[in-house]
Amino acid sequence: IRDIPSLLALAPWYGKKHRDNTLTMKRFSNGRGFWCLGGKAAKNYREKSVDVAGYDELAAFDEDIEQEGSPTFLGDKRIEGSVWPKSIRGSTPKVRGTCQIERAASESPHFMRFHVACPHCGEEQYLKFGDKETPFGLKWTPDDPSSVFYLCEHNACVIRQQELDFTDARYICEKTGIWTRDGILWFSSSGEEIEPPDSVTFHIWTAYSPFTTWVQIVKDWMKTKGDTGKRKTFVNTTLGETWEAKIGERPDAEVMAERKEHYSAPVPDRVAYLTAGIDSQLDRYEMRVWGWGPGEESWLIDRQIIMGRHDDEQTLLRVDEAINKTYTRRNGAEMSVSRICWDTGGIDPTIVYERSKKHGLFRVIPIKGASVYGKP
Repeated sequence: IRDIPSLLALAPWYGKKHRDNTLTMKRFSNGRGFWCLGGKAAKNYREKSVDVAGYDELAAFDEDIEQEGSPTFLGDKRIEGSVWPKSIRGSTPKVRGTCQIERAASESPHFMRFHVACPHCGEEQYLKFGDKETPFGLKWTPDDPSSVFYLCEHNACVIRQQELDFTDARYICEKTGIWTRDGILWFSSSGEEIEPPDSVTFHIWTAYSPFTTWVQIVKDWMKTKGDTGKRKTFVNTTLGETWEAKIGERPDAEVMAERKEHYSAPVPDRVAYLTAGIDSQLDRYEMRVWGWGPGEESWLIDRQIIMGRHDDEQTLLRVDEAINKTYTRRNGAEMSVSRICWDTGGIDPTIVYERSKKHGLFRVIPIKGASVYGKP
């Protein structure tokens, strides 16, 4: 009220003790009113007729309000008589499957995410936290939050927080493709202006906030290591996602060790072909060599972790050595790795391209992984 001139003009009682200015009710000079009530008491859902019902932190509401039913059903009954009824539901999410804001969001046919253009290639995307397996999202050197940057999911461009420009950013529905910049004018996926939809869900998280930094997000993430409670809070309050507890336990290490087969040579007799994959990180490369036999039976032959800056020539020379390493069969024959896929995600892809040319394009193949299961 204080900061909106049009509202302040309707509130002659502002800053004074007045019967129209209480903790739970504000009545304006144009006859309109604003109620601010607790969401857990059934009596607060009765007798009032309003145009807008707002639910702040809906996920924290009881699912059954004093045995009278759903809070949103009870509250939305208060707007049935309005010419222009509106139900607004906002919240930090909680546990997946039981979260009321998750349920409310699923009722809308439109799920809008805030897309911003990459300052380098111009491709639009919504910001994602990602993880060490995804080839996009927030990336940083281990134990150095200040090194954080965003890796563009389209062309692996390195984006700093201060480079993002939200001037032409827009909310795009991931289901239908409709979009809006201001919530007033709406457009179809082809750019034609359309009528505003009856119901929409908007999602946004801390990476867009002008009140925090990506450095702080990384620091908060690092604090959650080994602490399920902190990790849950981070997922809910920073990422704005529901928390899903992991079910099941890891197999006992000793039981797994008992299943191990022993071979008299680095390469088992049934292996006919060797392939490898190289994962790229800012501070290391990880390579795994696999042997393949009849029926696509496979064996892990070797695993190497090559520490060092990803763009340092000495590090890359050690990767060259790993690529050219040979492996011995029981009969003394040497086998080299015939095909290697080298991940270009997370680093400057030209490094991999140049190394591929050096070793042969059909032997060392640059690839870019996908975060979707089954996608090549």
